[in-house]
Amino acid sequence: MADLTRISISLEENLLDAFDTLIAGKWYATRSKAIRDLIREEERHQHGEHVAVVTMVYEHHAREVAAKLIDKQHHHHNLGASSLHVHLGQRHCLEVSVLRGPSHNVMHLGDELLATKGVLNGDITMTGGEGTLNKLR
Repeated sequence: MADLTRISISLEENLLDAFDTLIAGKWYATRSKAIRDLIREEERHQHGEHVAVVTMVYEHHAREVAAKLIDKQHHHHNLGASSLHVHLGQRHCLEVSVLRGPSHNVMHLGDELLATKGVLNGDITMTGGEGTLNKLR
């Protein structure tokens, strides 16, 4: 690891408690590791290519929801890397889309997909592209 510099920060007690709860749930061994990862994540969001995994659950019979999702992805065809469709049962489907491109564009499309009428829930997980991962480690 590169040379380390020790710093000190001041936080309100309730904010520190919330941070400790957050990092405990992610299995961080130290606060320093968690803060380094937060800074790296912010850097990834601001520079270079990004990859997002967008997971969506929707009701199969909802009016044209699948067609709307496909149309939105075709409209941004340059961002689509891959997608997966899983039948969860008679009524619900899971759609997983992997998007790749500039952070702002990828996040915008991810938000647009999740906001589609008929999508019951979902999530966006972002990471840097190959260039940003190598630069920040």
